[in-house]
Amino acid sequence: MAEEKLYTFIEPRKKFSFFSIKDFFRYKDLLYYMVLRDITVQYKQTILGLGWAILNPLFQIIIFSFIFGNLAGLKPDVANMPYPLFSTLAVIPWTYFSSSLSSACSSLITSSPIFTKVYFPRIIIPLTPVFSKLFDFLISMIILVGLMIYYQFYPGKNLVLVAWPLLIIIVTSAGLGFWLSALSLQYRDVRFALSFLLSVLLYAAPVAFPASLVKEKFGQQLYYWYAAYPMVGGIEGFRACFSSSSFPLEMVAISTITALLIFMSGLFYFKKLERYFADIA
Repeated sequence: MAEEKLYTFIEPRKKFSFFSIKDFFRYKDLLYYMVLRDITVQYKQTILGLGWAILNPLFQIIIFSFIFGNLAGLKPDVANMPYPLFSTLAVIPWTYFSSSLSSACSSLITSSPIFTKVYFPRIIIPLTPVFSKLFDFLISMIILVGLMIYYQFYPGKNLVLVAWPLLIIIVTSAGLGFWLSALSLQYRDVRFALSFLLSVLLYAAPVAFPASLVKEKFGQQLYYWYAAYPMVGGIEGFRACFSSSSFPLEMVAISTITALLIFMSGLFYFKKLERYFADIA
């Protein structure tokens, strides 16, 4: 009697699938271990180890405080807030945004030996640095705590809203990560252009200066258009959570909308190109 053989046929979906939550949660353990691997590998065989998560933003804070706080004489829009503390509340979230975006951009290229051989939701790859860099973000918060104790500047009641601007930054990082990771796999120039793009985005964001300066110089209408840049609402909202000033509700709301638009459009573009990743990797 001839032995029966079983065959498994893997065929592509006939229709475009936007996003499968069930498929994503099926591989949630893979996301967890990939995030854990990123954190472990980053500081493996380094002399300072976790100290780099503090030194990188600390050097930026010193530079911004010296150039913009002392030489340029820029003043924070929050009463009694020293400029080093003002810049810290922007540099820390910005460092998370730029580092997660840089890693997400090249994530598909560096992971091509994996996803070309084994199936799993490819969206996990650019999401990994978005979550792993949160570890660096939490470590760098030691700088903020130390400066607040040094200057005896304590957060107000807005602290309960801190998750809102932080989510804006995370969602924006993920959305742009989807866009850039898919584009960089198809066009390798994107990785080189990213360093220039991040420089432009840095000086466009209210890192060295308060967003209220835009309102003073250009008026209320342009101020609202400025809030369409998600990092504006993310950084200004994050600052307000650690001060006694009023929370910029309108600005944060506008940034929330644009962050969600970037996320959804990036997810759509990523899923649309996903079936071709193995061919162009």
